This record gives sequence, structure tokens and C-alpha cells, in this order.
Amino acid sequence: MTARSVSAFASGRGLSIRLLTVLLVLAVVLLFCASLLVGPAALGLGESLSALFAGKGGPVVLVMQEIRLPRAILGLLIGAALGLSGAAMQGFLRNPLAEPGLIGVSGSAALGAVLALQTGLAAAFALALPLAALAGAGLSAALILILAGPGGGALALILAGVAISALAGAATSLVLNLSPNPFAAAEIVYWMMGSLADRSFTHVWLAAPLILAGMVALMTLGRGLDALSLGEDAAASMGLRPGRMRLVLILGTAAAVGASVAVAGAIGFVGLVVPHILRPLVGARPSRLLPLSALGGAAVLLAADVAVRLIAPDRDLKLGVLTALIGAPFFLHLIWTMRRAEA
Repeated sequence: MTARSVSAFASGRGLSIRLLTVLLVLAVVLLFCASLLVGPAALGLGESLSALFAGKGGPVVLVMQEIRLPRAILGLLIGAALGLSGAAMQGFLRNPLAEPGLIGVSGSAALGAVLALQTGLAAAFALALPLAALAGAGLSAALILILAGPGGGALALILAGVAISALAGAATSLVLNLSPNPFAAAEIVYWMMGSLADRSFTHVWLAAPLILAGMVALMTLGRGLDALSLGEDAAASMGLRPGRMRLVLILGTAAAVGASVAVAGAIGFVGLVVPHILRPLVGARPSRLLPLSALGGAAVLLAADVAVRLIAPDRDLKLGVLTALIGAPFFLHLIWTMRRAEA
């Protein structure tokens, strides 16, 4: 291959990535606007925009500024966090089946929220639920770092995550099993299904700083993940420290995903599906995949949140249920494809 052909290929690849980036940004913008405009209240476009940007007081302004806007912002942030975390996890572990919940952050955050609901703290203090979930995510990150050890490899990280996830799941089931209050148990089950309904700017201000901080940390892993894709020996010869990368990965994922679960409950499969869809389009290069996965995750979650309002407007269809219904068949297809490739 001549230098000119290499240059042309690189130029074409760069153009396709730029085009893909533009398309994803447009999709996120359009879906964000759709999230603002779709809802049980039949509001016209002009009325909605006027209430959103210039309205003061009144029920329409309340709907737009206090209900739909924080819901759309959380959908954008949480979707981006899940997509980015999934891409970073798959790149570091070099495992196509890795996803943000693999290290136990999601399960531990859910356990913290469940305890807040069961003990009545959530009813006594409005922020008790998300704060308890954040505490659970932080405890999970600390346990991962202790169990995996400073020199532990990918296998140690996976095993520690599986153990913490299993323990958190068992504890959550135990709380439900021993719950004397059926109403509290029902509330726990509904919360664990995942939803963005009835969220306010209080949830946005609580989750946004942690989500953004976690995403910034994960974005710094791009160059290291590119080197790690060549093998650990090659990464070490380039002066990269896998231990430091693992620390940034765990803390970044704990902050971003833990804060997401704290305000929206468990929403699965976004971090697994989105990187797989985008990876063939970027040449399987992690540094390119990370930002695109953030955009793709935001687009997918915003689309899913709009869909739950259109599919069952009179019923509270949970967001996590819809993402699981879409993601599980994709997961099965992925396993089937891998089996055929190995045959």
C-alpha cells in the first residue's frame, strides 16, 4: 500500500468518523427536544417553547421547567454515562461482554437505595434515597480496589465485581423477603425497574457533578486503552501503568454509574449495546469509541424515555424494562455470533 493510498484511507476514515459524530450530535439534539415536547399534557410546540424559555408561573411553565426539562437533562447525562462507562470497561478488560454493572457498582447503589426505602429514611428525608445509593456505590468501589489489589489484573477485577454484585443482589433479595410492609416492597420493586419520571432539578444538581466528573475521568483513558488493545506488554513498553488506569476506571465508573443509579434506578444494557453498535464504525479504536459511545448512549436513553411515554401513556411503563426488552435479544444475538465465529 502506497503512502498516498494510506493517506486517502486515513482521510476517508476521519471523514466517516466526523460524519458519524455529527449525526449522533444531531440525533441527541432532536431526541432531547422530543423529550421536552412529548408527554401526557397535550401542549403545542409554540406554547411549550414559550413556557420553557419565557414563561413565569402557571401550570404549563411548571410542566416544562420543573418536570420535562430535568427529565430530559437526566436522560442525556445518564445515557452518556452508561454508554461511556460500557465502552471504557470493554476496552480495559478487552471483553465484549463487559458492561458498567460488572464491577458491582449498580447492584451496590441499588442496595443502598433499597435500604433507604425499607427503613423509611426515604420518606423522612427527600434526598435519603439517592444519597444512600451513592454511599452504596462508593462502598462498592472501595471493596473492588481492596479485593482486586494494587497489582491485580483484569481477571481479579472481574471476579471481585462478580462477587460484590452477587452479594448486593442477595442482600437486596433478603430485604425484600423480610419486608413486613407490602407497600414498601412494591415501592422497592418499582424503583429497581428504573425510570426518569417525577425527577426534579434537585436530582439533577445531585447527580450531574458526579456524572460529569466520572465521565471526564473515563475520557482520559483513551490513549491508554489504545495501547492496551495491543496487549499488556506493549502498553507497559509505552510507559503506561495498568494499575493507574484501573484506578481511574473504577473511580470514574463508580461516580458516573453510581450517580445515575442513585437518581434513576437500575437501567441495563445501554452500556453493553451501544459500544457494540458503534465499534465496527470506528475501527475498534477505544479512543474514538469513548466519545461516540457517550453520544450514542445519550441518544438511546432519550429515545427509550420518549418511547415509554408513547407506548403506554396511561400506564407507568418503566424505562429499565424497555431497555432490557431491547437489550436482551441483542445480548443473545451477540453470544450466538461469537459461537459461530469460534466454530
